[in-house]
Amino acid sequence: MSGRPAVLVTGGTGTTGGRVAALLRERGAAVRIATRTPGAAPGHVRFEWADPATHAPAVAGTDRVYLVAPIGAAEPAPVVEPFLRTALRAGVRRVVLLSSSATPEGPAGLGALHRLVRTSMPEWTVLRPSWFMQNFVGDHPLAHGIRATGEIVTATGTGRVAFVDPDDIAAVAAHALLDAVPHDAEHLITGPQALGYDDAAALIADATGLAVRHHAVGTADMAARMTAAGVPEEFAAILAGMEEDIRHGAEDRVTATVQEVTGRPPRSFARFVAAHRDAFTTGPAPR
Repeated sequence: MSGRPAVLVTGGTGTTGGRVAALLRERGAAVRIATRTPGAAPGHVRFEWADPATHAPAVAGTDRVYLVAPIGAAEPAPVVEPFLRTALRAGVRRVVLLSSSATPEGPAGLGALHRLVRTSMPEWTVLRPSWFMQNFVGDHPLAHGIRATGEIVTATGTGRVAFVDPDDIAAVAAHALLDAVPHDAEHLITGPQALGYDDAAALIADATGLAVRHHAVGTADMAARMTAAGVPEEFAAILAGMEEDIRHGAEDRVTATVQEVTGRPPRSFARFVAAHRDAFTTGPAPR
């Protein structure tokens, strides 16, 4: 690819998408934000996964896509596959997919998209970040629990996670989208240290002076809590199952991906908590 990169950022108003868009603009790319409600915002374009008529106009004139799968879709491939065909016809050459460290390539679910982008696009990257540090602040059930009751409720038991800052995910994504040589790889992205939720609660308590603790529950209980909070039942079961996997050690790992791709180390959870100290008491803010 040559000339000025032109990137469609799906999920462009979300936790990683907004950060990716900002970094792309800093590096001189033309950025188009896909959103269901574009309004008059510059660079925004209407895009709905459920409305294929919005797909071709959204990708027209772009050559790269940051791909965030439809939120809450247990089986996103039937929706994403025709979008990728449309994008390829429009001249898109490179796709960077946001997946999850909990999701390897497979025949179903989000894992099915790994093979889809790898085999259908000339240039590709799959990002597999660990669980977001941002989940502890802002408008997330975990954060609401901390502010409302001082509890972090999970089905993870004593399992550990190398929580990652979304800023670090976005930095890796920007390189994958703009580097001259396509990555054509999966990037497992973690923070610098694996922590249990008991450890995370203690770090938050030490930094804020709040009484914060981790309350461990069973997988079925966690799924029921998520469903009661409005998460579709099938998707709640998937999320609760991921927490059970953490309990059994699935996320207890640390990678050097952020350092290797961006040239700088990832942010630690302690530094993240210190930077967001006020967010643990003052409602939704950071995304």
